[in-house]
Amino acid sequence: MPDKSADRLPSSLNGKGPGEVAGFAAREAGKILLNRLHKLNQVQVKGKRNIVTEADLASEKRILEIIREEYPQHGILAEEHGAEDSQSEYVWIIDPLDGTNNYFLGIPYFCVNIALSKNNEVVLGVTYDPVRDELFFAQKGKGAFLNNKKISVSSADTLQEAVVGVDLGYQAERSAEILDIMSRLWPQIYYLRLMGSASLGLAYVACGRFSLYFHRYLYPWDTASGLILMKEAGGKVKNWSGRMATINDRQIMAANARILSEFEKWLKNK
Repeated sequence: MPDKSADRLPSSLNGKGPGEVAGFAAREAGKILLNRLHKLNQVQVKGKRNIVTEADLASEKRILEIIREEYPQHGILAEEHGAEDSQSEYVWIIDPLDGTNNYFLGIPYFCVNIALSKNNEVVLGVTYDPVRDELFFAQKGKGAFLNNKKISVSSADTLQEAVVGVDLGYQAERSAEILDIMSRLWPQIYYLRLMGSASLGLAYVACGRFSLYFHRYLYPWDTASGLILMKEAGGKVKNWSGRMATINDRQIMAANARILSEFEKWLKNK
């Protein structure tokens, strides 16, 4: 993670930079998730295929404790807690456990997301995979990093070279559309992966593991960190209408400029 002395975002009450605070909070949440992995978790059903476990709630509680202690004046938007309004232009966007179904089933592919927005623009993001101890970090104008090493998007030039990540979400109609796209796209690409965590999907594009990632049913806490990771890693994230994506877009596609352009053309002609 970059030296906090270079961080021009507001310092916390205890003199810490937001990157330091976000990284610490993500790691603390990650410890909770790992401690409860493979153990019986109480589950609340929010909708078909959409659940929340006690680990989600415990992880989010710890993150909120840290953020409120360091930045009590800032707003909060958290997946389980909801929104806390404030007079500040800054809002912390929190997903305590992305990949909850993976987590509940004991599949070790999930993460913690913490992002900071200023007037609805994401200026800092952390995506932390506690299983692999991989912390993805980006700050506006400062670059994107994986465990302190700078990262960039794939250099693949065509869809034929592309490793594509995708997820289905919870909405049956959108999932059916994605399955149709996957079946048609398969002959045009190198390989396809359905992972179960949109946030890690975006992080994997940012570090070059995937060439392209797309999804059609997301929320701000799923995408906030990924938006800044992709931008700072030299990639692009667009919505399904072809405009640059924001935290309010639920349908996104992410890649380097060449792959994204080819994918958009393919979508129009499929």
